[in-house]
Amino acid sequence: MATTNDLKNGMVLNLDNQLWSVVEFQHVKPGKGPAFVRTKLKAVLSGKVVDKTFNAGTRVETANVDKRTMQYLYKDGSDFVFMDVDTYDQLYVGDAVVGSSADYLLENQNAIVATHDGAPLYVELPASVVLEISYTEPGLQGDRSTGGTKPATLETGGTIAVPLFLETGTKVKVDTRDGSYLGRVND
Repeated sequence: MATTNDLKNGMVLNLDNQLWSVVEFQHVKPGKGPAFVRTKLKAVLSGKVVDKTFNAGTRVETANVDKRTMQYLYKDGSDFVFMDVDTYDQLYVGDAVVGSSADYLLENQNAIVATHDGAPLYVELPASVVLEISYTEPGLQGDRSTGGTKPATLETGGTIAVPLFLETGTKVKVDTRDGSYLGRVND
């Protein structure tokens, strides 16, 4: 148990038997009336974001979420197999939990896996990853000066928009939060 005065970004709360992650919070002390805490909470399982206001000092139940650095090993059917880098224990994480992160997940890549009572909640990738373009249409001569983009398939199977001058086999840096192209990477 904690009070609303102890809230921090990233803290996970157990409200009405649902897990909510604190996205942002603000303590407000109006000129009249009691102080309160305005929060933006994100449902850990569904991703839904809600605004919730608490009276200052209200007790809230915190959830015990274990975040560990794990290495992605391979895909087994619909599950992704991760290995704890400290204990070498393997954890099977379902498709639904990994979600769109699968588009940027390479074998032997490290990620943070959050669990609650042994059940995986979400997979958090680094902010950006370097991936190779496995296929993209060739750029046409004269297209190089325009600011246009074309679709490119990454080695993981995900698709992103890249500038017209990039070719198959080029390594690119990709933002894992929104799938945007960040730049070309030279070996």
